[in-house]
Formats: sequence, structure tokens, C-alpha cells
Amino acid sequence: MQTEPIPHDDQSHASSVVSSALPATTVLGIRGMHCASCTGKVERALYATPGVVSASVSLASEDALIEYHADQTDPAALRTVITAVGFEAAQREDGHDDADQQYQQAELAELKIKLLVSAVLTLGIMLGSMLRLPLLSHPLVLLLLTTPIQFWVGWQFYQGAWASARHGMSDMNTLIAVGTSAAYGYSLMAVLAPGLFGAIGQAPQVYFETAAMIITLILLGRFLEARAKGRAADAIQRLLELQPNTARVVRDGREMEIPVTHVRVGDTIAVRPGEKISVDGRIISGVSAVDEAMLTGESMPVDKQPGDSVVGATLNKTGAFTFQATRVGKETTLAQIVHLVRQAQSSKAPIQRLADTIASYFVPAVISIAMLTFGAWMLFGPEPALSFAIMNFVAVLIIACPCALGLATPTAIMVGTGRGAEQGVLIKSGDALERMHAVTTVVFDKTGTLTTGQPEVTSVLAVSGSEAELLRLAASVEQKSEHPLGQAIVRHAQSQELSLIEVETFQATPGQGVMASVGEKTVLIGNRRFCQEHSINLSQLETAAESLAQSGKTPMFMAVNGRAVGLIAVADVLKAEALNALARIRQLGLNPVMLTGDNRRTAEAIAQQAGIAQVVAEVLPEDKAAEIARLQANGQVVGMVGDGINDAPALVQADVGIALGTGTDVAIDAADITLIRGDLQGVVTAIRLSRRTMQVIRQNLFWAFFYNAAGIPIAAGVLYPFFQLVLNPMVAALAMALSSVSVITNSLRLRAARIN
Repeated sequence: MQTEPIPHDDQSHASSVVSSALPATTVLGIRGMHCASCTGKVERALYATPGVVSASVSLASEDALIEYHADQTDPAALRTVITAVGFEAAQREDGHDDADQQYQQAELAELKIKLLVSAVLTLGIMLGSMLRLPLLSHPLVLLLLTTPIQFWVGWQFYQGAWASARHGMSDMNTLIAVGTSAAYGYSLMAVLAPGLFGAIGQAPQVYFETAAMIITLILLGRFLEARAKGRAADAIQRLLELQPNTARVVRDGREMEIPVTHVRVGDTIAVRPGEKISVDGRIISGVSAVDEAMLTGESMPVDKQPGDSVVGATLNKTGAFTFQATRVGKETTLAQIVHLVRQAQSSKAPIQRLADTIASYFVPAVISIAMLTFGAWMLFGPEPALSFAIMNFVAVLIIACPCALGLATPTAIMVGTGRGAEQGVLIKSGDALERMHAVTTVVFDKTGTLTTGQPEVTSVLAVSGSEAELLRLAASVEQKSEHPLGQAIVRHAQSQELSLIEVETFQATPGQGVMASVGEKTVLIGNRRFCQEHSINLSQLETAAESLAQSGKTPMFMAVNGRAVGLIAVADVLKAEALNALARIRQLGLNPVMLTGDNRRTAEAIAQQAGIAQVVAEVLPEDKAAEIARLQANGQVVGMVGDGINDAPALVQADVGIALGTGTDVAIDAADITLIRGDLQGVVTAIRLSRRTMQVIRQNLFWAFFYNAAGIPIAAGVLYPFFQLVLNPMVAALAMALSSVSVITNSLRLRAARIN
């Protein structure tokens, strides 16, 4: 877990508190945060609270993950602490959070209305200011059009600036409020009191379009950000939707369908073919094959019999069975995964935006310079001193307007994410684009990510007769089977355009194999145990079968009329593009790692084919997140690539989560980046695009700051004593516009950047 360092005094306090009980953990939802400084304020307030062990606030998920000693504080007290520093706080539950969804929808609707009004009014202002259209160009009309933008649409910026000021800080809200107020205030004076500007013998100019355009552009960014919010909540929602709403419980000798929330530990539950399992439990009677890929990543359905455990939300494939509930409600595996996703989202350290960092020093400096400028010219300026001082004061604030600084990052991110979408790489946030360039290790799930995700026939070995005839006979038998391995054989035969034969009798033994009569032949297909039970001599096939098993393949023995005739190997094979993608990732200086729930032998065989040296196999969903955390603790910046529900905790624990668009909705929603086409080459594209975008952002911030740093002294009037030159606010506005144009133009170069 990453947290902001505790101030020295708080460390002393925390270390002096001794509690015998283990810390409790809570997740609080926080509303009203807009930048990294907001998360810092909340964290500092929490760390100053007696009993708090650690606090990590996530701007992206709007959560605070807090560890605390329950004998010293509680969630209600912690919510009071957060409220006291200017934010709303509510208890997060690992369930449906309708209040959060309603809040986000209301916020988005309000921003949409304000953006629409602001855009329409700004268009009228621009037409009046630039094209000098009749009526619209009149200063009073411009004032009337700008005022609602400044004080209704832009009120949130004033609120944010005031909240920061109350805590002795400044952020982008401060820049926006100061810059737009300077432009608006100067223009207001020019309209209502033009005589103040008579000192230099020029008619005063108005800059209403500057204030209006800044607010509209920044509001557009806020709208896009708000629309992206809630994706973390969507991931939680989709996880919860995996669990069926009802369960078929056997009570008093009869079956009854009840809400899954009413299931109790010890209940007997009946499951039919094709149904989802409601809660965790242990099979009492019946046999079946259960698809657990959503939780374990295992590509093959798992055969189940009495005594075996089953997991809620997994899918029963073929047989019917009853099981006894052992874990319900918040104790189920699915509920634990939901909890892990929630914790991982909350424990992510917020990205410190460079623009906010600059603003924290830049804004106070600009305001101080503007005030010193005003005071100096009031004392030493030419007559009338007030007019001259006001003009220079406003010029300093206008040239320091945050337009370029505010556009430096979002324009590059806008162009970069647009370019990524064109290449099939959907980047969900600017934070993800920023983090991706620093990734040092890329962790890949195996099933469905590096491999195709479904069994395929890889080889056919015949010791009697032709391979084509053996495959034809096997597929004829397996066309009666519902087992995925049998279906793989049928698909392979169909791809070879082999004509299948109708079988006369068919019998399947769950977990072992099938037997059928084809004309005068009795055909058996199954595992070693199945063949041994039918006294089939496999000595001719043992060596080949062991070699196939060592390479991660599943050998299926075949016998005709009691004699072994061959075997068919089935495996989840490596994707065609995986080798090239992994080679390019290594060329970029990154370390690929495989992380999978599959057995070690299969995982190592696939890793060897893919050229991956580091493999972590047989891991449960919660262990996947822990493995990512372990890599991070060793100083690695981790990108995680996955496609399954079992990958969701690891995707959000990673610095950057990357999901295949062909995977599950939960993985896609939990990830920061989605590869729309499911092509691993998209990982390379995302890395290269992120590196190039970050280079452009750094350039933009440098030039944006350079314009301000060079222009402020001139605006303050340092040239006046020597050359009798002052910077007219119109020139200051032009310089600001040029800085914005340079930033946008530089960002547009990303359209032609080579990222593949």
C-alpha cells in the first residue's frame, strides 16, 4: 500500500499509541475531490486522527482505504474528520451503491447543462469580439453574455480555489479563478469606468472572450473526467451481477426457489445443467463438470464428484448435483474478490499532476508579483498613478492566465488517447497514460491472454491405421459429447473436412471418458484411468503421452475393440501474435512475467514457447493481487495484462491494468487500458504511445511556464524606467494566446507519431 508520508509529529503520535488489537479496515467514499492536493488534505487529516494506522486516498475511485484501531476511533468519527476539511464522506459497502450512481449521474447532468450554456454564450462572445458583428460587439452585450459564464458556470472554480485557500494551498482551481477573474475584472472596469485607463491615451480594451473561453475549455475537461468516473463502480457492479439472484434449496424434502441472500450455511442446494452455482459449498451427491474459468483462469472444466468443493458464480456444465452451502454472503469467494477489487482501487496512490505541482508555487508567486507591481507603481508611477498601477496589475494577471498551463496536459492526453483509439487501444484516463510510460515489468495472465482460451487439437498419433481415419472415428464418437475436449476434436475434424459417422450407442463416464459403438467397432476415448479400468494395454503410447503431458498438453487415449490404436493431444495453444509482441516488449527494455491459475507444468510449457523466463503458476485470485504487490514492493512499476474475472483484483492492484477487449466485462471495467481487438500488439502500442505523450506533455509544460516566466516581468513594467514601454493587456492576451497555440500545435504532432 502506498500512502503519503506521515508528518513527523504524526509519526511520533502514532508510534506512542500501543494497541493489542489488530487494526480494522474500512473504505470510505469521498465526494468533492478534484486534484491531487485534495487527496493530500484528506490524508493529512486522517493521519492526524488518533488511532489511524494508515490512510490511502484514491482520486480515481474517490475512496479512502483506512486502517485504524477500533478502540480509539471508528468509521463515524473518520467521516466527521473528512467532513471537517471540506469533503463529503460515506461508508462504502461491497454491494450495490445506488447513492453513488445517483450522485455521479446528477454531477454529469449538471456539468453537461453548464457546458452547453457556456459553449453557446462563448460562441456569441467570440463572434462579437473577433468578427465585430453588430450588437454582439457592444461592450455591454459582451458583459451580459460573459457574466453568467463567470459566476454561474465558473462558480465551481471559485469554490475549489476558496477551499484550497482555507488550507493555505493553491491548485488549478486557483489558477482558473485568478486568471478568469483578472480578465473579467479588467474588462468590467473597461466598460464601467473607462476613464481609469486614460493615462496612456488609449481606449481601453475588453477581454471577455478570454475569461469565457478558459472556463469553457476547462469545463469540457471536467465533463470528460466526470463521464469517465464510475467505471470502478461498474466493475464492482458486474462482479456482483455474476451471482445468481436465486437458489434452489432443498428443505423438508422438497425444492424451493429462494433469494440467494436468504441461503444459510448448511442448506442443501440443487443445481441443474447449465445453471450458475449460487454460493460456495461441497457436493453431497451427483457428478458434473464445472466451468471455473471466471475465477481460476483454468481453461478446462473441472470434473466434480461428492466431496469436492464448488464456488459461487461458477457455471455447471453437464450433470446435476446437490451441495451443502459452506460460505454465504460476504464470506463467499466472489464477495472476497469484490472486496479485493475495492481495496486495490482505494490503495492506489494518486498521481501527482505536474501542473498542480507547478501551480502550488506559481500561483502565490504571481499574485505576490501582481500586488508588488500595483504597490510599486502607486508609489512611483506616472500620474494618474492609480490607472497606471491597475493596468500593470491586470497585465501581470492576464499574462499569467492558466490557459496554456491548463491545456498543456489535457490536450496531449486528448490527442494521445484519440490516437490510441484509432489503433485499437482504449485508454480510459490521463492517469493511466501517464503511468504507462514508467512501467518496468509487464505481467501476463495465461489463459485467454497469451493463449486462445479454448482447447484445440495439437497432434494426432496413430499406431494402427491412418491419423485421418483415427480422427474421423474419434470425432464421430465425440459429436455426442458435451465435454469441451470432445468438442475440440469435433471442430478439428470438421476443419479437416472429414465426414462423420452416426454412432449406435453412447456412454459417458464423467471425469474419465466416453465409449460408443460405431458399426462393428467399440470405440473408447479417455484418460489413462479409464483405459486401465477397461484393461487396455497402453505400453505403446506411454512415452508419447508423457512427452505430450510434459509440454503442457492433455493426451486422450483411444482404443478400438479393446486394443489401443492411438492418442489425440489437446491443449490451450499460444496466440499467433504473442511471440512477436513479447519480443518487442523485451526490446523496449521491459521484463515479461506470466501469472496464472493453471498448473505449473502447463504454465511452464507455454512460457517456454513464449520466451518468458519468470513464471508464477497455480495462484488463486487473491494471490494474483499479492504477487503484483510483491513486484511493486521490489521497486517494479507493473503493468498487468489479463482478460478474466479472476484477473480483476490484479488489474486494479497493478500500476496499469490492461484488459483484452475480447475478455470479460469485469476485467475490462477494472482495467485502465483496454485492447479493443484483443491483440497483444496493443500492449506495445500503449507503451510507445505513453512514452511519446509524456515527452510532449513535458515540452508543453516547459513552454507554457516559459511564456509566463518571460512575460510576467515585462507585464510588471520592468522596461518602463528604461524604454518607457509597458505591456498593454491586449499584448498580454496575445502572448497568452500564442502560448496556447504552441501547446496545442505541439500536442497535435502526436497524430503523426510512430507508435506501432
